[in-house]
Amino acid sequence: MKTLRAGSRESQLAVIQTRQVMEAVRRTDPSLRLELVTMKTTGDKILDRTLDQVGGKGLFVKELDAALLEGRVDFTVHSCKDLPMDLDPRLPLAGFSRRADPRDALVLPEGVTELDPAKPIGCASARRTLQLRRLFPGQPVAPVRGNVQTRLGKLDQGKYAALVLAAAGLERLGLEGRIARYFTIEELLPAAGQGILAVQVRAGEEAPWLSGFRDRDGADCALAERAFVRRLDGGCSSPVAAFAAVEGETLTLRGMDVTAEGEPVFDSITGPRTKAEALGSALAGRIREGRT
Repeated sequence: MKTLRAGSRESQLAVIQTRQVMEAVRRTDPSLRLELVTMKTTGDKILDRTLDQVGGKGLFVKELDAALLEGRVDFTVHSCKDLPMDLDPRLPLAGFSRRADPRDALVLPEGVTELDPAKPIGCASARRTLQLRRLFPGQPVAPVRGNVQTRLGKLDQGKYAALVLAAAGLERLGLEGRIARYFTIEELLPAAGQGILAVQVRAGEEAPWLSGFRDRDGADCALAERAFVRRLDGGCSSPVAAFAAVEGETLTLRGMDVTAEGEPVFDSITGPRTKAEALGSALAGRIREGRT
C-alpha cells in the first residue's frame, strides 16, 4: 500500500483543512495510506511583531517547503490567502479547492452586542485595516497575531472591541456562532485566495489522487486574484485585495490598491475564465495607470 504524507502547520485550523484534503484524496483512491505530518512554522513562533516586520507570508511556508523538498512529506496544504505570490518553482501548486465562504466576519467579545469605541478592532492585515477605517470612522484599529483561538482569547480578555477574521476559518473550526456580522464583498474586499485551499507538490511528480480535490472554479478565481496581486508586487504589508467570481465561462474580478496618499482605489474587469491570469494582470495594470 502506497503511503502519502501530508504536511501541515500544527494549528487546529490548519490540521482541519489538511484533513479535508486528505479525505478528498481517500475518496479518489481508497488504496492510498495517508499520514499527517505537522510542524510549527517561523510565522507561528513570532507573534510579537506584524508579518511585514518579520518577513511576510513566506514565514508560514518555509518549514513546509523544506519538508517537501527534502521528501519528508509528499504534499503540503495551505490556506491560499496565506501563500506568498512568488513560489519556489520546484514546488508548484497542484490544485485548488472549491471556495468556502470568502467573506470577512466581525467577532465581538462573548456577551457583548456593540462595539466599544474606546478599544481597537483587531485585525492582521493592512487590507482589512484600510477598509475598516472607512467602515468605522473614528474607531481605532490595531494589529493582532496568533491563531484563531489565541486571537479570540485576547478578544475575550478585553483587549479589543472586536476582531475581523475570515468567515471560512471560523466556520471550519465550528465557531460560526461567534460571528456577529458578515461583511459583504462590497464592504470589505477579501484577500486573494480567501476561502480556497491550495496544495503544493514537488515539480515533475504526478498527482492523480488530487482529482477529487481540484475545483475548476476555485482554481480560476485563485489564479486571477493571485496574478492581480503579483503584478502590483503586493505582499502582506500591502493593502491590496482581490475577489473573482465565475458564471458559466465568464470571470469577473474586482481589485483594490492604494494611492500614494493612502486612499483605496477599486476597479473590476470581466472576460473569459480561460484567461484568468491575464485578466488579473490586466486589471492590476489598469489600476496602476489610474493612480499615476
